[in-house]
Amino acid sequence: MQSLLITRCLPDRVLDAARARFDVTLRDETSALTPPDLRRALRDYDAVLPTLGDRFDAGVFADVPQPRARILANFGVGYNHIDTAAARAHGIAVTNTPGAVTEATADIAMMLILMTARRAGEGERMLRAGQWRGWHPTQMLGMHVTGRTVGIIGMGRIGRAIARRCHFGFGMTVLFHNRTPMTPDLPARQVPLTEALSADIVVVAVPGGTKTHHLINAAALAVMRPHALLINIARGDVVDEQALITALHRGQIAGAGLDVYEHEPQVPKALTAMENVTLLPHLGTAALDVREAMGLMAVDNLIAHLEGRPLPNPV
Repeated sequence: MQSLLITRCLPDRVLDAARARFDVTLRDETSALTPPDLRRALRDYDAVLPTLGDRFDAGVFADVPQPRARILANFGVGYNHIDTAAARAHGIAVTNTPGAVTEATADIAMMLILMTARRAGEGERMLRAGQWRGWHPTQMLGMHVTGRTVGIIGMGRIGRAIARRCHFGFGMTVLFHNRTPMTPDLPARQVPLTEALSADIVVVAVPGGTKTHHLINAAALAVMRPHALLINIARGDVVDEQALITALHRGQIAGAGLDVYEHEPQVPKALTAMENVTLLPHLGTAALDVREAMGLMAVDNLIAHLEGRPLPNPV
């Protein structure tokens, strides 16, 4: 039986499926693999099921020139923490879990839009602190979301799921920017990045990686309107956090809703101190059935590799 390292605790259903086919070592920690752990993973196991934060970069592969591991079955759709070119050069396949995360992540995007626009976090903090003095006509006025224009940056599976919710659920006009031309299956118009950034609500839904690092920088934020909101459910480093903090302080934009951060789990105190920023602890796929689906997809990739079949989700 081949050995498998699972780098974080996963739902029991996923662990049971993995243990039925592999000799599983479960790393019972919530933190990412350390540099020595990364190298041991490649050296000591036939297969690895890593996830966000387990940084298999080129240096890790260079230090293990003859790895025992032959597959990294990533738990998650994003895999910018794995240098896929270096993995391939060392004969290691890499897979991910697309599809399973789409609807849950789109739901979180809508949650952030509504919470930020209607000042829900600020209102709850006020109430819990015993500072609410009762309803009055000008209390905590926010943005009415229905009928607004949304600009979606990245129109992949998740971007399209967000667009459907915005258009069909809230009657929004949908603009989107995408690297390649496409015709989505809903009323939406593809536009240049600057036009998408000029929407009332801007949602970032691009993959992580070098091509999108700091895509939303000071110049991009300067294009946004003073009443606009920025929502990020992509990867933290797609947004230049310091540029965002500056834009918020200056009133260049009205607020932001974030589920991901540039240096997770560290979140700048400048962001946590702002009432017009909604901050979630990377909850994008945090539902049991979703995490089970992700894990079972990763296990399916591992089993396909074990049996010599084509991988269902290669990257």
